[in-house]
Amino acid sequence: MILFVSGRCDIPAYYSEWLFHRFQAGFVDVRNPYDSHQISRIPLTSDHIDALLFCTKNPHSLYQRLDEIPFPFLIHVTLTPYHRDIEPNVPDKEEIIALIRSLADKIGKQRIVVRYDPILLNDRYDIAYHALAFERMASLLHNAVNTFIISFVDLYKNTRSHQADMGLHLIQTHDMYKIGEIIAKIAQRYGIHVQTCGESIDLSHYGIRKGTCINKEILRDCLGIPYTQVSGKAVRECGCLPTVDIGDYNACAHLCRYCYANYNERAIKARMKRHDPHSSVLLGQIEAMDKITVREEKPYRQSVLF
Repeated sequence: MILFVSGRCDIPAYYSEWLFHRFQAGFVDVRNPYDSHQISRIPLTSDHIDALLFCTKNPHSLYQRLDEIPFPFLIHVTLTPYHRDIEPNVPDKEEIIALIRSLADKIGKQRIVVRYDPILLNDRYDIAYHALAFERMASLLHNAVNTFIISFVDLYKNTRSHQADMGLHLIQTHDMYKIGEIIAKIAQRYGIHVQTCGESIDLSHYGIRKGTCINKEILRDCLGIPYTQVSGKAVRECGCLPTVDIGDYNACAHLCRYCYANYNERAIKARMKRHDPHSSVLLGQIEAMDKITVREEKPYRQSVLF
């Protein structure tokens, strides 16, 4: 099993104490997002967990406690060029860039991916702006990161509700081609691999190929985990290995205007107040009506060389 930490909320940024308590306890309880009283109990043991995929906009807490992470792991850091008009509570990007460089010194750049994600356009953040921003990121991170993943903004419920506030321009196909061409040329100069994941647009003629966030080759090459047979279904038809997300929706205080996982901002503050770092579930406590089912899955790996 590959644990996703997390696509639903930024656990490293806001719930790291809880996460490390769960590592120590040896299990985590995850509420079904469609039926909150249905809970999956996931054993956090080496005979169940192959690897962790962290996804965060602020890896500071991970950097401070790298030695306490009990499983092989990869870190995806979402790094965009936007300011507080789009990402109200994301830390200063220069700080995040410095953290990425420090992480690379500790764990190696092959285990860190930067997500320039999503790319959106408005009067302030136009194509020329993205060209300058990506150039700067590449110049500062080419020695610390091998791969950048790019994607274009989707009109999720939350995104649509903020569309007017952001002055969002509908990205046309020709815009995507132009941005892809610019990013590809910059990446080539700095020796960076750029790919998409889960995008329908084909930018391969610029050297940006459709890829995956996590696959057997990545785990084998980066973590030394050879896989035999992988079961389960990925969330999207992108070719990524199946993962199990332990996060929760409407539980992230970054409040990014484009986020798909925060679709009820009025509820976020109240929901986050229910968090107890010592609870087995991310928000609240186990209740009498809850039904807990232990998720027993054999690991995918053939053997671990990490």
